[in-house]
Amino acid sequence: MLEIRDLVKVYPGPVAALKGLTLEIPAGMFGLLGPNGAGKSTLMQILAGLLEPTSGAALLDGVDLIENPAYVRARLGYLPQSFGFYAHLTAEQMLLHLLRLKGVRTEGGPKRLARELLDRVGLLDVARRKLRGFSGGMRQRLGIAQAIAGDPRLIIVDEPTAGLDPEERLRFYRLLAELAENRIVVLSTHIVEDVSVLCSRFAIIDRGQIVSLTSPSAATLRLKGAIYEAHVEPAALAALSEDFLVTQAILVEGKNRVRIFLPRDRPPSGFRAVEPTLDDAYFTLMRAAPAPAAPAAPAAPEGIPADLPAQGAGA
Repeated sequence: MLEIRDLVKVYPGPVAALKGLTLEIPAGMFGLLGPNGAGKSTLMQILAGLLEPTSGAALLDGVDLIENPAYVRARLGYLPQSFGFYAHLTAEQMLLHLLRLKGVRTEGGPKRLARELLDRVGLLDVARRKLRGFSGGMRQRLGIAQAIAGDPRLIIVDEPTAGLDPEERLRFYRLLAELAENRIVVLSTHIVEDVSVLCSRFAIIDRGQIVSLTSPSAATLRLKGAIYEAHVEPAALAALSEDFLVTQAILVEGKNRVRIFLPRDRPPSGFRAVEPTLDDAYFTLMRAAPAPAAPAAPAAPEGIPADLPAQGAGA
């Protein structure tokens, strides 16, 4: 179990990146979803022992990681958002260098371990290829190879699929799912699909605070019957956004496909009820503007404020 208790991080300015964040993360894959600047990377760096919080605690299996940084280093695998490689080295040379830096030791020696790790992430056949020729997905898999060295208890991956093509993303999903079978894996991302595919539980973070703690199935189920869709002319989109909470507005075959959240009233002309997606749940939470609670209002969906206005909340 990873326990985060009242974590605060204030940068000079002052800028509060984390505002008393509290969270419990069990074994398995856990998603931390939020926009850029929400505080995700700050939290990941604190958990990895790279940054000291202003106050609060983080415990791994009961041991405080902030007071005992050596404990977490021996049990941590970390793939940061930006991972630097030496382009002139081969994949095997780079991994051997990283294993030495991490101090990982094994009975068969570092070279054998490096080849085993490269095989596990599907890079053994390119072990002697220089990194300057690697794709983004291949580099990310090499990053995971160094992260899992030493069989860590906790693995942190920060924005791991950003910039990957669809094939590499699917390959990376399978790899992460396999790693989460017997350890804690924290996936920090702003990509809703990452959470939808991989995580049975996730938290939404915004401006340094937890907005919601739920599961993909629960988040979408609670919106059933409240999401409507229609094709909308570009000139009408602004006015629609003033009157309804727009969860998505995307181009499909050159036309604006717009989805709105409407839990109680009748939809506008041309809109039809559709199955909610995790994107709908995420953007409903992120774009909701609290208003005074109405006594007669029905129970709100999990993680959505009971006083969420049906109208008058712009996107």
